[in-house]
Amino acid sequence: MRVVAGELRGRRLSSAPGRETRPTSERARAGLFDWLGARVAGARVLDLFAGSGALGIEALSRGASESVFVERSREALRALRKNLADLSLEARASVVERDLSRGLGVRVLESAGFDLVFADPPYEGGWLARLLACESLGQVLSPDAIVIAERSLRSEPEPDGARLRLLGSKRYGETAFDWYEHRAATAPAGKAEP
Repeated sequence: MRVVAGELRGRRLSSAPGRETRPTSERARAGLFDWLGARVAGARVLDLFAGSGALGIEALSRGASESVFVERSREALRALRKNLADLSLEARASVVERDLSRGLGVRVLESAGFDLVFADPPYEGGWLARLLACESLGQVLSPDAIVIAERSLRSEPEPDGARLRLLGSKRYGETAFDWYEHRAATAPAGKAEP
């Protein structure tokens, strides 16, 4: 697994052994970041269910200002911390060890103002629906934030919620990404689709 583009293009990424995490393929990451385009440069990124950190690291490589990675698996955390150290990204990244079934937690809530959120939860168990309905997720988003949720093609996108509106979906192999817009209290209606 490698960084696809940007200042770290071609650099190798470690991944956690076993089946506890599911790294996003290079092809899917390339397509996703092409879709995101210029929205990545300068963004504050939150990478939930981060695994080895491939999505947040790709964002940093493409000009994001910082990334907060949230993961619970010790093996994935080991790989994530190794990747950040090997790529000299510690100054622009922080790692939060947290089981997201207990909510986002104080450290994430204190870091509010994220422009871009990646969520790559386990495909089974209703994780994505719970996350998108989580009131505290809306509290950490900037007014123009977007949330990108990764899911299996075998499942349908989660519907709009109180704080998020589904704008579109893209498919890459067996992976789909859904683009949600933050519905901030002051956000103008009728934003264009991505």
